[in-house]
Amino acid sequence: MRIPRQAARVAVLDPAGAVFLFRYDNEEVGVHWAMPGGGMDEGETPEQAAARELREETGWTDLALGPVLCRWEHDFTRAGVPVRQYEHIFLAYGPRRGLSGDVSAAHAADRIQRGRWWPPADLAATRDALWPPQLPALLAAVRATGAPVAPVDLGFVPS
Repeated sequence: MRIPRQAARVAVLDPAGAVFLFRYDNEEVGVHWAMPGGGMDEGETPEQAAARELREETGWTDLALGPVLCRWEHDFTRAGVPVRQYEHIFLAYGPRRGLSGDVSAAHAADRIQRGRWWPPADLAATRDALWPPQLPALLAAVRATGAPVAPVDLGFVPS
């Protein structure tokens, strides 16, 4: 049985359309790339959790959250506990830059190996696992229209 877990992430896009992703290593699904984010604390809204996680994992405090890009759910094991994670993914726009401050404790706790900016062509061509796997298409739609018309509900996506 999997424990339900609420989470929020942020797709940070630079002016050229590149997205910032972290490389994670998870015991169940292995190495994959995902946006900054994580579990919601008790009483937090998805927006509050997304902003807090972005700050804790990147040190960036000056980005305004935009609309919800998508929602999705997936299964994985976190700290030895099987979870079904329900995620809200928000858009944000900012400059291309490195991490700010000391974020090493957050990275160690979440098994973040490193971060990098992914230009659209690299993201579309990668064979690396992405969370969610539909991320290249979702971001291509944002670039084509300027913003999503409505949040996309991806539903459950198997690992």
